[in-house]
Amino acid sequence: MDALTLTLLLTGLLLVAALAAYAWHLWRRVWANQRAQQYAQQERQQRIGGDLNILASSLLDEQLPLIEGAIRIKVLLDNYDSTLSNDSRSQVFHVLFEATANVPTHAAWKVLDKAERRRFEKRFNELELQHKAAARIAARWLLDEGLKRPLANT
Repeated sequence: MDALTLTLLLTGLLLVAALAAYAWHLWRRVWANQRAQQYAQQERQQRIGGDLNILASSLLDEQLPLIEGAIRIKVLLDNYDSTLSNDSRSQVFHVLFEATANVPTHAAWKVLDKAERRRFEKRFNELELQHKAAARIAARWLLDEGLKRPLANT
């Protein structure tokens, strides 16, 4: 082998080694990012689970209006675990959510005239009478069983 070939071979080997080291460095960063994302997801799930616990307890203790509680629980369940959200025992939250989807909120609620507000409030009372028992049963199920089982999608 002449000197040029040997130099090119060594240069090629050094280049391959440098690229391999850089690839290893990049993979370590990918793995670290994956671990950080998993940790953040677990933290998020724990926080949402705690919020669901508080909402379900508040709904049972009647510290939270039924309609508002059902809407909040439904939205959090969708973000917490879609399998749990789609369970037949939590469908009452979906029913109440859909039944009130057209109700104005926040600033739009404040600008409604009194007759319109009363119409919505009458509808809320009807929904509460119709679904209160089922919502309480669903909240109790969430506290006793639903939130205690392993998550289906994380």
